[in-house]
Parts: sequence; structure tokens; C-alpha cells
Amino acid sequence: MIFTEVAFTCYPATDFTASRAFYEDILGLVPTMVTPMGDDGGWVEYELGPHTLAVGKAPGWLPSADGPSCGLEAVDFDVIISTLRAAEVPFKMEPFETPVCHMAMVLDPAGNVVIIHKRKPEHP
Repeated sequence: MIFTEVAFTCYPATDFTASRAFYEDILGLVPTMVTPMGDDGGWVEYELGPHTLAVGKAPGWLPSADGPSCGLEAVDFDVIISTLRAAEVPFKMEPFETPVCHMAMVLDPAGNVVIIHKRKPEHP
């Protein structure tokens, strides 16, 4: 098999409106495509560089704090962490440092893990 890229990463939502509020109002992502599906279902995409993060709600598709996660590269790690704390976003893992980066894990409204990440300048 040959693949050229990851087409998108998607998180399942339990409350589509609450998930959109988290990704748009708290994280500041701008939707590039929104597809409503039923009363509280739907699909929204956020383009980040050459990648797409999507959030969707459909019957039988359940979130998990133990499933795959997406790492969002921060411009200013400390500002984002402060913003998340001010919005009372739950942390699964508090901010920590590794030899190559800073990162933290937060939970979106459905309980999915979102990684906030910042590479150190010497490790682009």
C-alpha cells in the first residue's frame, strides 16, 4: 500500500454544538466546511496547514479518552494553556517538558484527548 498523506483526523462528538464551541471559541479554530446532519449531528472540518482536523456526530460513533489523539502545534504554548485553564477545560495530563517539546493533554466536551504541543526551537 502507498499513501501520500493523512487525509484528516476526526473526533466523534456527543454534543455537536458543545464540540464546535470548544474547537472554535476556546481553541480558536476556523471551520472550513460544516455539514449539518439531523437535529444535533454533523461534520465540521478545520484546516491546519496541510492537515484537516474534523469533528463529527453520528449514531454509533463514540468518543474515548483512551483512543487516538491529535497533537496541535501551538504558536504560544503558555498562552494556550492559560486560555484553557481560564475556560475550565479539564486536563488529562498537566503540562510537561520533554527533551524536544512541551505538551499537555486536555479533554474536549465529548472526552476525547487533544494534545497541545510546542516543539523546542532546536527541534523543528
